[in-house]
Amino acid sequence: MGGVVILVTGATGHLGANLVRALLTDGQDVRVLLRGPAGSALDGLAVHRVPGDVRDPAAVGRAVSGCEEVYHCAAEVSTRSGGERRIYDINVLGTHHVLAAAGRADVRRVVVTGSLSATGWRRGVPCTEEDLFYPFAAHTPYTVSKVLVEHECVKAAARGLDVVVATSTAIIGPHDYRPSRMGRLLLDFANGRLLAYVPGGFEFVSVGDLVAGHMLAMRRGVAGRKYLFSTRFHTVEEILDHYGEVCGRRRRLLRVPSPVMAGIARAAAPVVSVLAPRHEMRLTPAALDFLRSRRRADCSRAVAELGYRPTSVARAVQEAFTCFARRGLIDARRVVTVPVRRRVERPVRRTAGPS
Repeated sequence: MGGVVILVTGATGHLGANLVRALLTDGQDVRVLLRGPAGSALDGLAVHRVPGDVRDPAAVGRAVSGCEEVYHCAAEVSTRSGGERRIYDINVLGTHHVLAAAGRADVRRVVVTGSLSATGWRRGVPCTEEDLFYPFAAHTPYTVSKVLVEHECVKAAARGLDVVVATSTAIIGPHDYRPSRMGRLLLDFANGRLLAYVPGGFEFVSVGDLVAGHMLAMRRGVAGRKYLFSTRFHTVEEILDHYGEVCGRRRRLLRVPSPVMAGIARAAAPVVSVLAPRHEMRLTPAALDFLRSRRRADCSRAVAELGYRPTSVARAVQEAFTCFARRGLIDARRVVTVPVRRRVERPVRRTAGPS
């Protein structure tokens, strides 16, 4: 694909930083739209940097112009209430601007990052791309915005734009520069700051798998389709065991019952929003609801249509730990070597889902 210019929005985020590296490894000509300083997320990478914000249609137009493919990964991610206008402007209006600019520039295809929170589900049944989202339950502004992002994609597809939605679950892996919620949890565990946990479970995706899913969606996806990407469902205990393995120590944490923690979170959330409006709580009421729901995802469509092959959450945790340690974010004095039984991840058999 010599001469093809590829735009990545959200290139300093967890997914974007890994996607940019994968595209460069493939020999692609990569352009990134940057709202501000990139920090260390893009250090040493040969990318063309275009200053601008997805909320500015003129800046988006400049970034998209001359590109053949666009990966729209930029988003304001939050599990708390509040901040509706900012979340809407970045996630919904930003997506509208990217898709409109792509249509004007005759971009071949746009892959937009979606969220599992915007996918419908029934308790105890793995959700698929065809499950309808129920709008009348309590949802965070972020979840509502991601539903509207998918709506923007449908509108753009109706106008003739080739757009595909690549839906993410909870991401784990290296090059997590902000860091993400799961990255902060690993750092807290590694540095001895994590004293307790709440039981639950969720679908986790290795950032390498999610990157591969995005690239497969760009090459093989069906226009107008949505694809779910997950590596494996894990309980919180299993994730913490993976953390213990890479840190060289066993999990010895207080297990706080979910109802107790939910009550604490509901009481603390309004206080935190007033006293520290920019602080993102580790466990917001919405984050706890996700863990307690134990929501599962069926990736059969991605497996069948794209050739998607999930790898290993354990490997993603190891890569995340190594990356954090290399950047000096983990106190080496707290990482001790003790015999820890290595857990083996069994491959997940994906059943054929609806097409």
